Amino acid sequence: MLRIENLTAEIDGKEILKGITLEVPDGEVHAIMGPNGAGKSTLSYALAGREGYEITGGSVTLNGQDLLEMEPEERAAAGLFLAFQYPVELPGVGNANFLRTALNAIRRTRGDAELDAMQFLKVARARMKELSMPEDMLKRGVNVGFSGGEKKRNEVLQMALLQPKVAIMDETDSGLDIDALRIVADGVNALRGPGFSALVITHYQRLLNHIVPDRVHVLADGRIVTSGGPELAHRLEAEGYAGVLDEAA
Repeated sequence: MLRIENLTAEIDGKEILKGITLEVPDGEVHAIMGPNGAGKSTLSYALAGREGYEITGGSVTLNGQDLLEMEPEERAAAGLFLAFQYPVELPGVGNANFLRTALNAIRRTRGDAELDAMQFLKVARARMKELSMPEDMLKRGVNVGFSGGEKKRNEVLQMALLQPKVAIMDETDSGLDIDALRIVADGVNALRGPGFSALVITHYQRLLNHIVPDRVHVLADGRIVTSGGPELAHRLEAEGYAGVLDEAA
């Protein structure tokens, strides 16, 4: 379970998160929607421990562990995964080597044996087939020359290999066409079940047509102002934020 209690955070001295309280139980997928500048990406980066995002109050636990006391790599080892809105390119770093190194680092923390190159390729190729990814993507630099859809599928491949306890997806649907969106959603849905939960940050209902959330939360001005079931996302798609925000005021 991911439990966030009265979380506040700032960037360069400016308060962005103003008291976020949220629980994502094991096995559930929750969506966060909200207008631009509401603090959605700030929340994802603060949870992941990105430099420059200063936590000024509150607490965050992952299955009872204090997430805020951990370094970013320790958060990943504890089971937290962040899929970026804009995945970065890593020229000179081979995708296969990057993925295998990350997977073996996680396996060590779990007490599992590391995979050699052949074992890794067998696992990676199976996951890539599920995601409709060509195998030659393993031979390229991390995200170098990848299309927007390929970058997002590569993120989902990382998630499928690492099998996190909680995945935070920061506008993963950004820049995806219909086919790529479905493939990415299928990759997330394949992980759904006990021991896995996700926090999906999105502007649009279209992603939630494929990844149906258990709960939807509206974030505005650094706070969760209202929550509801999947029907809340449909209402936002049809009416926009104004009515919902007026009711929550």
